[in-house]
Amino acid sequence: MAQQLRLRLQRQPRHTREEFIAGASNAQALAAVDSWPRWPGGCLVLAGPEGVGKTHLARAWAAETGAVILSREAPDLAAADGRPALLEDVDRGVPAEALFHLINLAGREGAGLLMTARIRPAAWPADLPDLRSRLNALFVAEIEAPDDDVLEGVLRKLFRERSIRPPQEVYPYLLRRMPRSIPEAQEVVRRMDESADGPISRLLARAVLEEESQNLDLFE
Repeated sequence: MAQQLRLRLQRQPRHTREEFIAGASNAQALAAVDSWPRWPGGCLVLAGPEGVGKTHLARAWAAETGAVILSREAPDLAAADGRPALLEDVDRGVPAEALFHLINLAGREGAGLLMTARIRPAAWPADLPDLRSRLNALFVAEIEAPDDDVLEGVLRKLFRERSIRPPQEVYPYLLRRMPRSIPEAQEVVRRMDESADGPISRLLARAVLEEESQNLDLFE
């Protein structure tokens, strides 16, 4: 009998609040985002390492509030006047004068500015003294590296997006052995999907992790 082929169907990820995986590691950020429009000065910074869900949460907020998504290299000040705005990866560099004016605009009626960054505003580059004082005063909510609940939820979501239903034993196996980050979860799921000749299994998870770890023995 010919081996049954598993169709590799991948759903496009959606940046909706319903798809965001909540847990202890992002509870502070969720509460802070939900407190809009009561942010001090109209601004909030979501800070945390790459891949912890900053963009997902920020884009969900933007969709719910009708916020304009600004270009980091050349933010449109007029578009942010009197309405909510999202500015991502601010620590990678935004024109200082534009950022200064955006922070001022955020305090106006009907406005607001949500920013994302890998590091806190105190470490952002700022040539203007007035900008530095404003950065130091920004309201910051940090998203930490994912805890078990968040990481398992992310794994389940990533498998679901590829129309895969692994056996339950795969999840605790991965959680005990894989690196603790969402980008690593994405890579592990991708590798398992692309390596599978049949159903996803704990044995396949082991093979993928062994290959990724190279000489590091994760299975003692």
